Amino acid sequence: MNDSAFAILIVDDEPNIRSGLQRGLTDEAELIDTAQDAEEALSKIRQRAYPLIIADVRLPSAMSGLELVEQVLRIRPQTTAIVITAHGTVETAVEAMRLGAFDFITKPVDLDLIRQQVRKARKHHELLRENRQLRDQLANAGEVTGIIGNCSSMQNLLRQIRQVAATDATVMIQGESGTGKELVARALHDLSHRSEAPFVAVNLGALPETLLESELFGHEKGAFTGASRQKPGCFEQAHGGSLFLDEITEIPAKCQVDLLRVLETGKYCRIGGETLLQSDVRLISATNKNAQSEIDEHHFREDLYYRLNIVPIEIPPLRHRREDIPLLIEHFMEHFCKRHGRENKLVSTEAMQALCSARWPGNVRQLRNVVERLVVTVNSDTVHLDDIPAELSGNAKSPGKSPLPKTLVEAVEEAERDCIAQALSACEYHRERTAKALGISVRTLHYKMNRYELH
Repeated sequence: MNDSAFAILIVDDEPNIRSGLQRGLTDEAELIDTAQDAEEALSKIRQRAYPLIIADVRLPSAMSGLELVEQVLRIRPQTTAIVITAHGTVETAVEAMRLGAFDFITKPVDLDLIRQQVRKARKHHELLRENRQLRDQLANAGEVTGIIGNCSSMQNLLRQIRQVAATDATVMIQGESGTGKELVARALHDLSHRSEAPFVAVNLGALPETLLESELFGHEKGAFTGASRQKPGCFEQAHGGSLFLDEITEIPAKCQVDLLRVLETGKYCRIGGETLLQSDVRLISATNKNAQSEIDEHHFREDLYYRLNIVPIEIPPLRHRREDIPLLIEHFMEHFCKRHGRENKLVSTEAMQALCSARWPGNVRQLRNVVERLVVTVNSDTVHLDDIPAELSGNAKSPGKSPLPKTLVEAVEEAERDCIAQALSACEYHRERTAKALGISVRTLHYKMNRYELH
């Protein structure tokens, strides 16, 4: 029996009570064990976890049922206990609750009542387990990588990061603006053997072409007008560590050739210098564009792309991982309430629904900014639907204006997802037949099924 199954241990000295409860609660648990005294119960509890124990107060042993509950909660704090007795008093009930019992029931036992309490206890146990998993997940994802996500696509991403981080393979990260590409790059660095060395990030799209070569490779004093001193470039600054080149498809043609040469030879020179410097960096690049389209339009060298794209990592947009939105909101809400000295705020069901159904073209970055705005501007302890910015609320419309239309990317993706879903259904999820019907390869179909979570 799996330890994660809901199991009940019934502790009573009367055989009829034990067998009657065991039969009556058969449909409420995957496993029901019994014990006739506290010693037998403790022996079984030390061997496996029972999410729920039902114990009589009076047991034929030196230890009473209340003392047993106290011992059990010391050994397994997540256990839920229901105490039953034929001699119910207010004092006994109060003591049972003080020791941590979930409920107190008097004999003769009403089977319907105890079934009801067992269901409540099971639900309580499941909530505790979910909260524990959520806390573990937040601690793991937040402290190790800074990445938060519970959906299957994000869990796959985290597994891929951990796997790739252990190597020195060159990585290209693709994802829309605001999805967290630099966060993934930092996670790859932090989990690698280079974590003690520098992590250097440079946004290639923000640099003018005249400065880009100097920024990457450095320059010698007097190399050009204004070069009053020697300056190390990003490759030199990141020596022994990781170099993150964001918006890699924005790099001009001349620098593409220089970068390709460094990747092929592992050596470079500062501008105006003759000394060959050794490159010892783990190169990570990122783009929010379709790299293949940039190659087809001759904006990006194909040979450089293959050098950079040894390991591709794709980050899903927020609209493809909506189940993570409540988790992200909780995380950002706690973060910004602490930052701005505010009491932690709750989000009403209606407001949460509006936030979960919003388009989020700016992805996680936009969500983060919206949560900070709510923390600063909402005075009450609860965020309501009326507090949600009009452009995000599904029912909010500006006077005289139509709702914002979908972007072209969103419309195309939605149509593609629907088309693949219909083809899969028509072909009874047979992948080869589906791929043939759609005119694509099985590998492409598999990729798109993972992307759109069509399983």
